[in-house]
Amino acid sequence: MTNREDFIHFSGFTQQPGRLSLPRAPSTSGSSSGDPNGQEGLLPIANVGRIMKDVLPPAAKVSKHAKEVIQECATEFIGFVTGEASERCRRERRKTVNGDDICHAMKTLGLDNYAGAMRRYLQRYREGEELTAALNNHSRSPVPPPPDDGMIQIDIWGERSNSRGNEKHGSD
Repeated sequence: MTNREDFIHFSGFTQQPGRLSLPRAPSTSGSSSGDPNGQEGLLPIANVGRIMKDVLPPAAKVSKHAKEVIQECATEFIGFVTGEASERCRRERRKTVNGDDICHAMKTLGLDNYAGAMRRYLQRYREGEELTAALNNHSRSPVPPPPDDGMIQIDIWGERSNSRGNEKHGSD
C-alpha cells in the first residue's frame, strides 16, 4: 500500500514513485468533435514521427508504437512544464504564459540543463525578431538603401563569440 508521503503534487500533476500522471480531460466519447483515434489533446502523431525521423539515419524506420509512446511522453512533458509556468502566472495574476515563465518552470522543476538551453534559444529567437523588425522598419524608411546590391551583412564573428565565450578571433 502506498503512503500519502509517497505522492508529490505539482500544479495538478501527481507523481507516484516511478510514475508521473497528468490529469486527463473529461472523455468526449460519442461527441462529434472528439478524435476518433482517442488521441485528443496529444501532439499530432505526424509531427512527432517527422521529428523522430529527422534525427535518425535515412534508412531507419520508426514503428507506430514508438511514435505513440514518444507522442504521449512529449505531450506529458509539455503539460508538466506548462502547468508549472501557468501556476507562476496565476500567482502573479497574469493571464499570459511567456518564454521566461517556461524557463523558470524548467529550473523550478529541476530541469536545469533544459532551462539553460531554452534560455539561450529564447534569447536568440528574440534577437532574430528584433533584427527582422529593424530590417522591416529600414525597408519602409524614406532613406535609400546603401549602394551594395541590397545585400545584408551579418557579423558571424560576433555571433560566434556570443555562443562560444571569450575566444580569440582572426588569425591564430
